[in-house]
Amino acid sequence: MGIKGLTALINDFAPKAIKQAEMKTLFGRKVAIDASMSIYQFLIAVRQQDGQQLMNEAGETTSHLMGLFYRTIRMVENDLKPCYVFDGKPPQLKSNVLKKRFSNRQEAKADEEEAKETGTAEDVDRLSRRQVKVTKEHNEECRRLLTLMGIPWVEAPSEAEAQCAELCRGGLVYGAGSEDMDTLTFNSPIVLRHLTFSEARKMPIDIISLDEFIDMCMLCGCDYLEPIKGVGAKTALKLVRDHETMDDILAHLRKGKNPPPEDWPYEEARKLFQTPDVKPAKDIELKWEAPDVEGLVDFLVREKGFSEERVRKGADKLKLRLSAKQQGRLDGFFTVQAPKDDGKKRKADDKEDAKGGKKAKTDSKAKGKKK
Repeated sequence: MGIKGLTALINDFAPKAIKQAEMKTLFGRKVAIDASMSIYQFLIAVRQQDGQQLMNEAGETTSHLMGLFYRTIRMVENDLKPCYVFDGKPPQLKSNVLKKRFSNRQEAKADEEEAKETGTAEDVDRLSRRQVKVTKEHNEECRRLLTLMGIPWVEAPSEAEAQCAELCRGGLVYGAGSEDMDTLTFNSPIVLRHLTFSEARKMPIDIISLDEFIDMCMLCGCDYLEPIKGVGAKTALKLVRDHETMDDILAHLRKGKNPPPEDWPYEEARKLFQTPDVKPAKDIELKWEAPDVEGLVDFLVREKGFSEERVRKGADKLKLRLSAKQQGRLDGFFTVQAPKDDGKKRKADDKEDAKGGKKAKTDSKAKGKKK
């Protein structure tokens, strides 16, 4: 789910914290990718013309494998080095969110049956996609595929986004690739979303401290806490600016029309963001190796019914890029120095951001559609 309203808030109040770039400009970068989020997207988006998921002759779903195989090849062709991070055991505080997701899938299933009788084909397709869930088997097959492709993967003790952030902070990768905005709240220095990347370090420094940023995200609504009625992203930002502690914020809200629950466990949620259960980056080694071409053919062609010609072509692309000596990035030869703090320039930039915030938001949306 991520943090509700966070992208819009950044666009409004810190538009310079979000930059856009084509994938080719990230050549030579190592990137940690939230595998579960990617697999979920493939299961929804990679479909036949009739809207059904891709399947082999045995009736097994292959949308996730098709998406993962070709998306990874595309990144490698652009000289990126992806590694994938899989979710481990979810924290107990996330149980309510998981129950809601299960309930929503059950509701969509019932609505789909009704739509088959009285609705349109579009209704049936929409409700079918709402039932998508990443299973243990999907994850196992994707890990097997990545191993055959020579692409490293990591299984997180708990949340994949937190592990991606740890790999980034530890210097093993350049950025964390995820559509989930709570990757920022886990303190990832750089987050990559589709073809855009966000330098998250600018936002908590220019607007609020990291601890206040986490409090703001919890007030916006996250996977670990029930949202507070009447509190959106802009209200959350104002609250953390106007009050010193979360207790002060909650005391203020309890005087209003929509008081938060008495047992709102924000301290537990804050700990999950500040000290998540992750494998230390220093204990992880990422290796990119030549693909096992015949292993890929056995798995994707003989077991899953893929085209042998296309699989071999894809494997050749991987072999070419992963075996070749990669061109170094110019910025890899320098240590970047932080610019000196110029109060006057910062104030001027703030005024410019305030005037251009709305335009930046509009431009961002417009560029995002060009894919």
